Amino acid sequence: MGKALINCLARESVPGLDLVGAVDLASAYGQGTDVGPLSGAGETGVMLSADLPALTSSTDVFIDFSFHEGIEKRGQVIANAGKAWVIGTTGLTDEEKNAVAVIAKGIPVVLAPNMSLGVNLIHSLVKQAAAALADKGYDIEITEMHHRKKLDAPSGTALYLGEAAAEGAGWDLSEVSQHGREGISEGERPEKEIGFHSLRGGDVVGDHEVLLAAEGELVRIGHRATNRDTFALGALRAAQWLAGKPAGLYTMRDVLGLN
Repeated sequence: MGKALINCLARESVPGLDLVGAVDLASAYGQGTDVGPLSGAGETGVMLSADLPALTSSTDVFIDFSFHEGIEKRGQVIANAGKAWVIGTTGLTDEEKNAVAVIAKGIPVVLAPNMSLGVNLIHSLVKQAAAALADKGYDIEITEMHHRKKLDAPSGTALYLGEAAAEGAGWDLSEVSQHGREGISEGERPEKEIGFHSLRGGDVVGDHEVLLAAEGELVRIGHRATNRDTFALGALRAAQWLAGKPAGLYTMRDVLGLN
């Protein structure tokens, strides 16, 4: 994602934004060298660094696609500097989400499990569909597929869409989630259930589909990402939108004007 962001900035895909810093682990390849050639772009004059605090004076918005562990520590550094924070990191625990919410009381934060504009649009469609159909005999199932290296399952996006379906249906997602199935069940599928199924393989960027199935009918609402630029562009648009906003916890639906 860092490479995708750098390339999109180099192409000025979202006008008005400048790359002023890039941070990765101290053990990451290329520390101290220009991030442009590291990412397949031209020279940028920005060197890869492991020193997050050192960059706080030169930027307005940080875009974070790091691993979820340590997110509270990163957020505190950004908050202490009074900067804005766009978070595309997935796999956050409830404790980590709560920590982000506390930090967002002092700075503007966009938190989204998926930065794609299309995914955030279908989130609204899924909620609307579940509100209309869940109590009329339509079963809800969610499938997702990602590359073999993805560690968390179900994906943050699948859970995000599950939350939309549960909210539309008026259910508590924690009470109706079913993660995969195996063996012989004690009875038929309950009406109030949202099934999640995760596939991993190859270099798949991200496929998600929500199915609403009834007797004689199947409704499919899906999204396929074909390259990571779609997430980078969404994150950059979120950064552009977030700059100058008051403190608070925002979502990509706010960026799109859907809330």
